[in-house]
Amino acid sequence: MAQSSHLAWSVRVLRGLIVFNWIAGVLIFALLVASVIAEEAVMGALGAVPAEGNAERIAGMRQIAVLGIVAVLVAHVVLSRLLGIVGTVRDGDPFVAENAERLRTIAWSVLGLELLHLLVGLAAALATSETAPLDIDWNFSLTRWLAVLLLFVLAQVFEEGARMREELEGTV
Repeated sequence: MAQSSHLAWSVRVLRGLIVFNWIAGVLIFALLVASVIAEEAVMGALGAVPAEGNAERIAGMRQIAVLGIVAVLVAHVVLSRLLGIVGTVRDGDPFVAENAERLRTIAWSVLGLELLHLLVGLAAALATSETAPLDIDWNFSLTRWLAVLLLFVLAQVFEEGARMREELEGTV
């Protein structure tokens, strides 16, 4: 009983995160468009008043917004595949080849998110100058890269589990 309530809760959380992710993407896109249409007002509100010496900073901010939109798309892949895995767990059949593939897709997607994170740091660094710094509080995390490795290993474990299960069912 407790397991099914945890799974039901997980489904609700994942569905909420999917909605939140799409809302974040729409807001980032709207901010990007607004920064082009009403550059002075939007950039001024963000602390980057269009002025001499701020062009690189403003371009960097827009590049980061574009990377954010891409990240929303990749995050959707992660969340939707995870929702699929939870569905098979809820159905009592998690060790299937589809879940191995879902985990592999999640692993590649999280790797993509980490590469996007590196690009955000690079964009911020390139857009920064002494007169117009672009401080986004960027940091590197070895933990997230280890999580990518763990996801690839877990995908392989699920693939082996599904293969072993199929072999066992074939012998019965």
